[in-house]
Amino acid sequence: MHIQASWCSVALLSLALGGCVRAMPAAQGTPRVQPPREDLSTRERVARGEALVAGLNGGRPQPVLEAMRRDFPFLAEATAGYALNDVWGRKELDVRTRQLAALAAFASLGQLAQFKVHAGYALEAGVKPEELKEIVYLITVPAGFPRAIDASQALKEVFDARGLR
Repeated sequence: MHIQASWCSVALLSLALGGCVRAMPAAQGTPRVQPPREDLSTRERVARGEALVAGLNGGRPQPVLEAMRRDFPFLAEATAGYALNDVWGRKELDVRTRQLAALAAFASLGQLAQFKVHAGYALEAGVKPEELKEIVYLITVPAGFPRAIDASQALKEVFDARGLR
């Protein structure tokens, strides 16, 4: 029996091994795990990821990441090193575009806590409230009205906390 590893499982294995797994030959039709752009230590990748989230959050600490660092240090390190540095730190998309794409994904998946965090990041990046509302309207098509309604309520909470309409 031939078992084919998904790119996600290989990436997670790489994180668990401290970034030792850089790339594997792909079976036909299987995505390749791309190596990090630079050969950085885990500490350097985490530091870059933490700097990135500080920039997204207007220089303020990110409460979820701070709680993870205290209670789930491995998860915090993996989030900062991989998700923030290796993925969010890519330069192919600007911050606004990346945040708008993330918001559509989180709203479509019903991940409202993440949606609210990234709505704040989007506002910090100069996205206008009207543009955020358009994301809510847009997701009615792929995700349905219930998810859009939930996202609209989450977005209203973000707006209320910032004194926006």
